[in-house]
Amino acid sequence: MQLCNPQVVRSLLEKYSLAPKKAFGQNFLINPMVPERIADASASFADADKPAGVIEIGPGVGALTQYLCQTYDKVVAIEIDRGLIPLLGEALEEYDNVTVVEADFMKIDLPAFVNEHFGDILAAGGTVGVCANLPYYITTPVIMKLLESYPMTEKLPFSSIVVMIQLEVARRLAAKEGTDDYGSITAAIALRAKAEKLFDVSAGNFHPVPKVASAVVGIIPHGGIREVYPDAPADNDECLKFADNVGELISLAFGQRRKTLVNSISSKYPKDKTTEVLKSCGLRVDIRGEKLSAQDFCKIADKLN
Repeated sequence: MQLCNPQVVRSLLEKYSLAPKKAFGQNFLINPMVPERIADASASFADADKPAGVIEIGPGVGALTQYLCQTYDKVVAIEIDRGLIPLLGEALEEYDNVTVVEADFMKIDLPAFVNEHFGDILAAGGTVGVCANLPYYITTPVIMKLLESYPMTEKLPFSSIVVMIQLEVARRLAAKEGTDDYGSITAAIALRAKAEKLFDVSAGNFHPVPKVASAVVGIIPHGGIREVYPDAPADNDECLKFADNVGELISLAFGQRRKTLVNSISSKYPKDKTTEVLKSCGLRVDIRGEKLSAQDFCKIADKLN
């Protein structure tokens, strides 16, 4: 079924008495080259010689799902809109490797979900990816749930997280410290993974046409906070406390972006102490948070606590 054909999409929606819902940020892809490229990008991070599965968040009418089915051994699509469930059953009926789960992704127990649906693949040494065309309003919560549902001392079970999101947000996720786009979300993601903007997607590729452009980002998990900062505590419990301190430091640093780090975190850390720590780290005492890498935040938090 041509799930990127506007006429087919409209016909399917009309058949099931549906229309794109603003509340769920639904904008359906109508250019088949885009979802095919996203699926290929997602699969490129999997091990081709081992079984591979993928979680899709928000399949919509299945435009991306069909290409994931052609690429992966197993696809589990999570859809919050109950009305789309029967439509997806028809749209994806030719594929026997897909399961559509009606659920709110933000409410599921992610580790339990992964174990239930992909435990066999992981046990066989295979990989599990995450792929999605994310609604703009929920981009950050979804990404942080994926990254924070597992302890910072562990490597995430995902080979990759490939998502299409608002272009402006994509630039922030993949920004380098010291640039205008760099922010708390950038530094927070860097503690768990490396983010890279893969390619842009113009608004004309969607129905209805959104008001902003999009981009596809690849987020590749690494070994956790100890990979970023090898001096993190060896004890797991202590390391988790350390990770919490780093996360809090990042939040404070960007809570008042225009202030120097010394001033922005002064509600918790005395200015004189922060000044001494910055000097000991070889950093300027008037440095701002946007100039600090994830490793810098780890080093500062280690010395402040």
